[in-house]
Formats: sequence, C-alpha cells, structure tokens
Amino acid sequence: MPIALSDLLSEKHVTLAVRSRKAANAIRDIVQLLAEDGKIAKPDEFLEQVLAREQAHPSLVENGVVFPHARTDLVSEIVVGLGRSLPGIPFGQAQDRAHLIFVIGIPERLVNDYLVCIGTLVRVIRNDATRSDLMRAETPRQVIDLLVRAIGE
Repeated sequence: MPIALSDLLSEKHVTLAVRSRKAANAIRDIVQLLAEDGKIAKPDEFLEQVLAREQAHPSLVENGVVFPHARTDLVSEIVVGLGRSLPGIPFGQAQDRAHLIFVIGIPERLVNDYLVCIGTLVRVIRNDATRSDLMRAETPRQVIDLLVRAIGE
C-alpha cells in the first residue's frame, strides 16, 4: 500500500530558521532533526550519502526550493525533513538560492513510493500561494498543516 505523504510529515522535522549559510551545513542541520527523532540509523553516514549525491548530481533549485536526498538502507521508511531560510542558501552549480530545503531519505526498496512522494511535493511547491504561505508560517505545525492541506490528503 502506498504511503500517504501526510504520514511522513512531522513538526519535529521542520526548522523555520536555518542559520547556516552553506548548503552542506543546512543539510546537516536538517539531518540532525531527523536523527534526534530516531528516523536515521547512522546520521553521519546518511549525511555523507546525501552530500556525495549532491556533489555528483547537484540538486536544482526551482522556485527557491531544493530536494537533496539519498536512496539508502540507513532509513527503514521514507523520511522528510524541511528547513526554511529567509535569506536563502546557495545550492547547486548555479548557486541559486534555496529558501525551502526538503531533505529526503528513501529506502532502496521504496523507489516507487519515493517517486510519488517527490512528485507530490514538487506539484505542491510549484503553487506560488503555497510557497508564500510556507515562507510566512510562524510555527512548524502551520507548515505541516499547509502542506497537508495543499496535498489534499
């Protein structure tokens, strides 16, 4: 049975004030949120995998949003962490600024569920009003509620 994206979202995995100014450090901060909740078996190895993927295939920033991720057996289920940076953090070869950073971990066996997850997030984030609302949200709970409402689950 496919997983509902709303089941993957938790306010414990959201930070509204990423302080880092470098992509690798921002990703580390978001991975730490997931690790504190016990969602990643070996956070340091997971971080290395995400950063290695970013090095080999930099994520593209679209509409101020980026999705660094790793397919790995260091997670037993799809995990999603979200960081927001009001000034933005340069990502990828073009060094475009990302304001919303979704860090995603995908078990090797759940490729189809990953495609549904990322496809849904991309569809939701393309909506200008949703992005604006996410940038104005004052609490992680508001972020989750906005995403769940936009997803329509």
